[in-house]
Amino acid sequence: MTDRKRPEDLRSARWFAPDDLRSMGHRSRAMQMGLDGADWEGKPVIAVINTWSDLSPCHHHLRDRAEFVKKGVYQAGGMPVEMPVHSFSEQFLKPTSMLYRNMGALEVEETLRSHPIDGVVLLGGCDKSTPALVMGAVSMGLPFIFLPAGAMLRGNYAGEKLGSGTDVWKYWDERRAGTIGKEQWDGVQGGIARSYGTCMTMGTASTMMSIAEGWGLTLPGASSIPAPDAGHKRMSAACGRRIVDMVWEDLTPDKIMTWESTKNAVTVAMATGCSTNAIIHLIAMARRAGVPLTLEHLDEIGHTTPVLANLRPSGKEYLMEDFFYAGGLPALMKELGGKLDLSVTTVTGRSLGEDIEGAQNYNDDVIRPLSNPVYHEGSLAVLKGNLAPDGAVIKPAAMDAKFQKHSGPAIVADSYAQLKEIINDENYPMTPDSVMVLRNAGPQGGPGMPEWGMIPMPKALLKQGYRDMLRLSDARMSGTSYGACILHVAPEAFVGGPLALIQTGDIIEIDVPNRTLNVRLSDEELAKRRETWVQPEPRFERGYGYMFSKHVEQADKGCDFDFLRTEFGAPVPEPEIN
Repeated sequence: MTDRKRPEDLRSARWFAPDDLRSMGHRSRAMQMGLDGADWEGKPVIAVINTWSDLSPCHHHLRDRAEFVKKGVYQAGGMPVEMPVHSFSEQFLKPTSMLYRNMGALEVEETLRSHPIDGVVLLGGCDKSTPALVMGAVSMGLPFIFLPAGAMLRGNYAGEKLGSGTDVWKYWDERRAGTIGKEQWDGVQGGIARSYGTCMTMGTASTMMSIAEGWGLTLPGASSIPAPDAGHKRMSAACGRRIVDMVWEDLTPDKIMTWESTKNAVTVAMATGCSTNAIIHLIAMARRAGVPLTLEHLDEIGHTTPVLANLRPSGKEYLMEDFFYAGGLPALMKELGGKLDLSVTTVTGRSLGEDIEGAQNYNDDVIRPLSNPVYHEGSLAVLKGNLAPDGAVIKPAAMDAKFQKHSGPAIVADSYAQLKEIINDENYPMTPDSVMVLRNAGPQGGPGMPEWGMIPMPKALLKQGYRDMLRLSDARMSGTSYGACILHVAPEAFVGGPLALIQTGDIIEIDVPNRTLNVRLSDEELAKRRETWVQPEPRFERGYGYMFSKHVEQADKGCDFDFLRTEFGAPVPEPEIN
């Protein structure tokens, strides 16, 4: 650890300390807001980056939590400034929140760069907010700490525990199959989301919050506290206190987000039964930190990391509230033991080993030991072959095992509208061996790579009693989803990937143990079809969407903008103050 900073070394001092015209203007305008020299002189200015909005149920409590963060900053002798950024409303933002992850990252980076900020507390948690906040903050390079929004309370209907998303899909299939009616459907609707907070299954939100803690970017246990728990308010204040010391210690993200801690984050992700979205976000965040994480690294770690968190959708019974009571992520990391590098530094300034030293597992059915895992290897598998030269992703722990080695004829839909026609046709000709294919739903084609990859089961099979089949797309799927779904096929169809060339009736072959995904066509036949392929019309001709389509990378690269990569151009200098 470097020597502690002096007050004159604070970044904010460039704005407030000089005896000149411009700094006088900064001080006078701060006084205009009721502040005084006692607020900023010799004190770190701490940004409280808040993703609250009235259309973000996951983050609806963060307006209140920001006040607790500020309290902690004041307690530690800093000056807090709350700064709003994009809210990433997963439920209401269309066509998909993924379209705006990179915009949010850019907004965070430039908000921090252009203001007198010394350190940052990031408030977020729902799906795209965690990677966006971390990507922007690590690119800026200031000391930061992440405060996870926390999961909502577990759902309830008719005496049954309901899990976000997971039970929506289950009950929707039953309603479409005619086994439940509107009254039951409405009961699920009213009981599945009982408080503010993120999805309480191990969906993308809980996955990303757990990854942040596994990376050392949160205080110990922060990712597991339910949003409505009073402990979440105490954790908020603790983050405010800790960030002030992180500024004085100059504990910047490059000292935390190393290759070793990145491997820890991936290991934790796999052991939790993580969302498939983790693949994209892990790669993007790591690359922002200068760590060259690849699909191959992820698959290698996944091969040797069993699923220990018995949480839906990979597990059968429990939800995030149960995980918290069982000891939370510190207890899971303690069970992982030697699979983690315990010497890495976290935002506490201590080693990970010191952080989790006192962790205990209070329920070894919720948090399994290595000797009794939920699934024998990691949650995700990376597939490659002539249909996905740059990779595709599947979640073997959340699918019917019989589809791990499978071949069947493709049923191809070029759009979601066409897909809906097929799956709603009770008489569409198909068998349980058929492979539903959706294309033109990737980063460019979606646009923004929507969560359309958990293709609903077709009515033609539902009425025969089937509840799973092989489904394939260049889209993503919600981390709360389950089933034999192959996702993130790269390159995507919209830019001419092999997925664009297949036809209904072509035989798709998958072999999860051997990590292969192929279409039973010769190279010559694929080349012949490519000669007649026509590039689709662009999705955007102006605005943010135009910038997105010109610069977004493919799924295997993390879907970041090419110009935001760490190695793209020289570092951005500090702004001139004139």
